[in-house]
Amino acid sequence: MGKKQSVKERIIKTASDLFYKQGYTNTGINQIIKEAEVAKASMYQHFRSKEEIAVAFLQYRHLFWMENMIQFVGEEEKDVKQKLAKIFDFLKSWLEEMNYIGCAFQNIVTNLKPEENSIKEEVIFHKSFLENWILKELENSPYKIISEELSKEIMILIEGAIILSQIHGNSSPIENAKKAYYKVLK
Repeated sequence: MGKKQSVKERIIKTASDLFYKQGYTNTGINQIIKEAEVAKASMYQHFRSKEEIAVAFLQYRHLFWMENMIQFVGEEEKDVKQKLAKIFDFLKSWLEEMNYIGCAFQNIVTNLKPEENSIKEEVIFHKSFLENWILKELENSPYKIISEELSKEIMILIEGAIILSQIHGNSSPIENAKKAYYKVLK
């Protein structure tokens, strides 16, 4: 039998599901409280605002997503070109499983109010972290001379593939991005 979740963990888990499935702006504090089955006072003990919950959600999502992507890609793959190509296979698998809901980070940033900077900072952190992970892989490869340029180009392919797959509701943009990736890494 699993360990019982703390109030804070229940709030984050519930908010994560709601933010991802119905959107940040379409999710209210009262819905989070109700579905997490916590008292309003308990929620405010851990989070002062919906924005703070969103930051915790993105931090949780970052760890979850990166761990799953790295595991899928595999640390044992030595050929960097093939290793990074597996990111597109991961995207395809993940987006199909999630019914093309898209990227939690892309989705949330499109609906932010200008003053919700802490959320935007988490989005930037996640995207920068992924780009830096790609950069580090490239720096230990035959592509190290142009690794910074390539990491940026690969990120554009990844981000474009995700949003276009969400828009079209299928994985053809990911397949096309993977073909473009092979052209970029000749």
